[in-house]
Amino acid sequence: MKATYHKYILNFKRPSGTSRGVMTEKETWFIVLEQDGKKGIGECGILRGLSADDRLDYEEKLQWTCANIHLGKDTLWEALIEFPSIQFGVEMAFLSLESETPFLLFPSAFAQGEKSIEINGLIWMGEGAFMKQQIEEKLAQGFRCVKLKIGAIDFGRELELLQFIRQNFTPEQVEIRVDANGAFGLNEALDKLNKLSGFELHSIEQPIQKNNTDRMAELCKTPSFPIALDEELIGVFSFEEKKQLLQKIKPQYIILKPSFVGGFKGAQEWITLAEKYQIGWWITSALESNIGLNAIAQWTYTLQNPMPQGLGTGALYTNNFESPLQVSAGQLWYQKDKDWVFDFDQL
Repeated sequence: MKATYHKYILNFKRPSGTSRGVMTEKETWFIVLEQDGKKGIGECGILRGLSADDRLDYEEKLQWTCANIHLGKDTLWEALIEFPSIQFGVEMAFLSLESETPFLLFPSAFAQGEKSIEINGLIWMGEGAFMKQQIEEKLAQGFRCVKLKIGAIDFGRELELLQFIRQNFTPEQVEIRVDANGAFGLNEALDKLNKLSGFELHSIEQPIQKNNTDRMAELCKTPSFPIALDEELIGVFSFEEKKQLLQKIKPQYIILKPSFVGGFKGAQEWITLAEKYQIGWWITSALESNIGLNAIAQWTYTLQNPMPQGLGTGALYTNNFESPLQVSAGQLWYQKDKDWVFDFDQL
């Protein structure tokens, strides 16, 4: 077996804002395996400034991984415990190599184009008019669940945007999730949560920055509305550490990005614990290309979680790989009659 790694820069169609700043491009890496004339591909979806493995030795670790590919995916997964995005890339690459085609990783009714996955419509941060325009578009497109990035513009303006949705749609018609990306200060968070609670929101992701576990545990006890942990899970590697975190904070939900939490195996550990402690969960992508998004979507379908998932990011880039994935009326479909437009030489 031969393994190589390749860097690829994804360009956003328009600058995309979060509370951590505006992104115009996204770096990603691919691992390609070759054996007996077959090829497999896995995406290492690192997000600079956020991933636990945003380290100076990242490329060196990719090099090491390719040089030691003979160790197999299980041994490599353990050896790469501090490099969750590479763990995911390795898992995906082995599945891809072993599959009938490089992109059919989890055969199912979804991969056959017979069933879909309900997803949330993502509203990016920006000026109020831009956010309002996005909201109107998502609702017109038939999304039953929208997720608003908040925490970057004036909080009063964000409350007005939520008011706009609620004046026109009941909670039964449109579920609203908000994601603060840790933007709220420790002392203001409770007040802001109380103000947000008037809009009958489904949940808020990561209201305060990670590693403030005492304060986060207090916020999760308040009756305002449910809190979901997202960034809080990054860099929590061992099963025991995961268990301790959930026992201490007791969140209502956790959000799992395979690129951030050690791939399918790492995410499954979180799911096992969440279900043990009656904590809800859903899966989201982490701005991967369609190659990584496809793997996450196919795996997600096998979990049969009825909640809307966070998998609608395939259309963000000008130079994404053309795939059978398509969003229609708030559902992600795999169009079996549409081919991948991909050549390994593109990397």
